Amino acid sequence: HRRATHGRSRYTEYARSRINSGKIFPLLAGTLAVLAISAGVIVRLIDHRDFASLGDALWWSIVTLATVGYGDVVPHTTWGRIVGSVVIVFGVTFISILTATVTSYFISANQEDFAADVAEAAEQDKADDVETHRLLNELLDRVGAIEAKLDDRSH
Repeated sequence: HRRATHGRSRYTEYARSRINSGKIFPLLAGTLAVLAISAGVIVRLIDHRDFASLGDALWWSIVTLATVGYGDVVPHTTWGRIVGSVVIVFGVTFISILTATVTSYFISANQEDFAADVAEAAEQDKADDVETHRLLNELLDRVGAIEAKLDDRSH
């Protein structure tokens, strides 16, 4: 259990560092390119009948990874359909990760703006407190002076 938690936190830190450094999008784009090319080459090798050229196979892999799947080129063999199923799962997973990453980026930016607003409000509150204390001290001094004059009159 302890090891799984450690591994998860290491992965989380890696993902955060990639997101914070702005390097997550090149990583995702590179991963998508490798998946598209790999799937296109594999499906071309195992299903010559349905994919007459590497260009057709690459086109099919890109639209399938993007979960569009036009249907103009489709695998009909068992192995082609197995590869297609794997590509669909990777495509849905990729889109989910991409959506989560973009959402995380916007939430992070929003939280930074909120934190800056809170810090600014806290500084303003401190300045307001200092002014309030100054006015209260001035008021106490005046009340003290009035009391002193009243004491002098009564004696």
